[in-house]
Amino acid sequence: MPVTFNTSNGKVEISTEVISTVVGTSTTEIFGVVGMTSQNSVRDNVRQILRQDNYSKGVLVKSDEDGTTIDVFVVISYGVKLSEVARNIQERVRFNLENQLGLTNVKVNVNVQSVKVTGE
Repeated sequence: MPVTFNTSNGKVEISTEVISTVVGTSTTEIFGVVGMTSQNSVRDNVRQILRQDNYSKGVLVKSDEDGTTIDVFVVISYGVKLSEVARNIQERVRFNLENQLGLTNVKVNVNVQSVKVTGE
């Protein structure tokens, strides 16, 4: 279901795939994020890190009259401060969605699915 909003020039519809790509790219740029994972990875006990072409599986987009809610499912590097990484994800995603797609009133929920020990 696309996100729809009205402008002075008419109606704009943005596909959830486009939003997922912007969110996924924004998220993986953050220091401490190893990658994104499917929202069902913990339930299915499959902790596969998604490639760039599968960001839509790690992002859930919901839209209603109150705004847009984005759920992001990430794998975080061991040793980083989780709250700081989550806050950085929220800020970067909101900033990029507003500047690149014109979406305002966006709520970003960060779900840490796993912590991964990375090699030095």
